[in-house]
Amino acid sequence: MELYLVQHGQATSKDEDAVRPLTEGGREDVVRVARFAATAGVRPAAVYHSGKLRARQTAEILAAELRAGEASKAPGLLPNDDPAAAAGMLDSLDSPAMLVGHLPQLSGLCSLLVAGDSELQVVRFRTGGIVGLAKDESGTWGVNWMLTPDVIPRGSQPQNSP
Repeated sequence: MELYLVQHGQATSKDEDAVRPLTEGGREDVVRVARFAATAGVRPAAVYHSGKLRARQTAEILAAELRAGEASKAPGLLPNDDPAAAAGMLDSLDSPAMLVGHLPQLSGLCSLLVAGDSELQVVRFRTGGIVGLAKDESGTWGVNWMLTPDVIPRGSQPQNSP
């Protein structure tokens, strides 16, 4: 089973806009990461988000670029939600999924899955980045890769996904 964890793209500050939509740069970063991921064969069957505007916008871009259907809201992905709630949801999934959310919840979820302790920091998430996890036959999760906007040179990928 493959799982992709994504911290939403860069958002405006609360002072600029209380609902915190993606900035133009945040939107561009997410598109660039999504297109690169598409060319690398990332194909989630579903994309889920927290429901907050910045996560929904990020999820919609990813779902479109990765041809994963419509992004949908899922419980347990808000910033201060217990990572165990999202981990429990994974038991019902049988195909690759992408979860778009926030810190500290995503960091806690990743640490819970990989190390069994949500208080550890297994990965340092970046806005607009994707962390690729996989669960092996024994049920053990591991980090396979991480893709962040700063490792993809601007203008280096195709304009359309394959």
